[in-house]
Amino acid sequence: MDFSAQLEKLQQQANETVSSIRSASAESRDQLKQRIDQARVDANLALMDVRQQAEQTSDQVQSKWAQLKADASIWMDDIKAKIDKRVDQRDAKAAAKDADRAEQDAADAIDYAVFAFYSAQLAVLDALDARAYADERAKIADS
Repeated sequence: MDFSAQLEKLQQQANETVSSIRSASAESRDQLKQRIDQARVDANLALMDVRQQAEQTSDQVQSKWAQLKADASIWMDDIKAKIDKRVDQRDAKAAAKDADRAEQDAADAIDYAVFAFYSAQLAVLDALDARAYADERAKIADS
């Protein structure tokens, strides 16, 4: 597996996200809604990719992916519901509390992404070590 290429793609996506968020911070709500809609499409496409990859893996890994997929779907549905509900809010204090919660959710999601990145790093190193060990065992068995 080419882990470096996958990580380079992740790095590119992170750079694009930073740029997009910087631009979005100065946009109108209508422009933000368009970005949200596109981000929702992108997230759904990524989730479909994850599902496809999970279907191609072993049963043990698949059950872990199945839980991740379920959690991701619930999280995305929750965000969508919060955005849709926001339109009906008239109270400034309630809107401010909603904004505080949304900001905390965003901070938590970023923290989770950092954790996921380090988990991916550990998983890649584990995979490399497992392959090196298997190759070493194969050489010994051939001797």
